Amino acid sequence: HGILVIAQQVPRSGRSRPATLADVPAISLRLAVPADAAQIAEIYNHEVMHTVATFDLVPRSLEEQQEWLAARSGAFAAIVAVEAGVEHGAEIVGFGALSPYKERAAYRTSVENSVYVRRDRHGQGVGRLLLEELLSMAELSGFHAVFARINASGEASIALHRRCGYELVGIEREVGRKFSRWHDVALMQRLL
Repeated sequence: HGILVIAQQVPRSGRSRPATLADVPAISLRLAVPADAAQIAEIYNHEVMHTVATFDLVPRSLEEQQEWLAARSGAFAAIVAVEAGVEHGAEIVGFGALSPYKERAAYRTSVENSVYVRRDRHGQGVGRLLLEELLSMAELSGFHAVFARINASGEASIALHRRCGYELVGIEREVGRKFSRWHDVALMQRLL
């Protein structure tokens, strides 16, 4: 499945974003390659250290990120969002992947999505491009349901998933502890 999606991103008004559409670089999506590991780790580790978007507590080393990428293939391949017209090693502004939902055999038709966007590119449509491509990959791979587990305080991520057709199907109460606080998780689902 060769990915090449190019889209002009539209900044939202009222945010400190580029002044005109021409100032917002177009984004292309492609499969992640080993050379992307450092930039993916940088995006992910920011979330680990400063947010509750992930419940990981320890940043990934470059070697751990390379192992994570190496384990991703086929329907579970990682994708990256890069500035359009730039090849491997370019500035990655986000990444996403599908993962098995549960280990038991009856769950094989369900997957879970993960999407992370570099902080300076939030609100510019990068997350939506990644999520829509992951949904397309899931459908082409024959999956039936795609789940997202989102910190219940993550309003922007919950709104993004709603815009992409997900429904809230439950709240897991106080299932994670990070930054000395309990956190609820919103479980969202989209049937394909």
